[in-house]
Amino acid sequence: MFTGLIETVGTIAEIGSRGNYRIMTLRSSIDSAGIVIGESIACDGACLTVVATQPGVFRVEASRETLARTVLGHYRVGRAVNIERALTVGSRLGGHFVSGHVDDTGTVEYLKPVGESFELGVRFNKAYDRLVVEKGSIAINGVSLTVNSCRSGRSAVNLIPYTLEHTSLSGLRTGHGVNIEFDMIGKYVVKLMAGDKQPGLTIDKLIESGW
Repeated sequence: MFTGLIETVGTIAEIGSRGNYRIMTLRSSIDSAGIVIGESIACDGACLTVVATQPGVFRVEASRETLARTVLGHYRVGRAVNIERALTVGSRLGGHFVSGHVDDTGTVEYLKPVGESFELGVRFNKAYDRLVVEKGSIAINGVSLTVNSCRSGRSAVNLIPYTLEHTSLSGLRTGHGVNIEFDMIGKYVVKLMAGDKQPGLTIDKLIESGW
């Protein structure tokens, strides 16, 4: 589980393969001595498993399923990557609940200045329209962001100066692919509201269950 608050921006130092797996070695400011082999680290929003560490770097692997559902397969050596280690019990939840399981790969429609900030517009599969609401949460390349506006297959978010400085989003350009994870709570609510598939489910029962 993650929060969408990026810990640091790393750089891909090496890319290799093991069977159907893509192996990436990332260099970052995180002390690799504190990284445990087998732990989960979100790389541009995709939850990946650490398989090895060396001074100044750590290595993760992405399965064929991960590569099919993310843009990681297009990454090259030197690419900047948003990095977040898993949430620990007792930590403040400053962003929103992010699972690290990417739902869709979107495309940057524009990145334009608005005052001191920038507005980022992305396109995505219209099948996910119900999961995007104005002022709701969305994770783009692992960054927890607030939806400013949305319409079918499109969403716009605001990038404040701090976000631009401390994530890799400032490097996005029109046409770039991005990893998108929609709000986890919204996904569960939509599924629970599918009354035709779950007879007896009502608004009252959802409220009783804490929704």
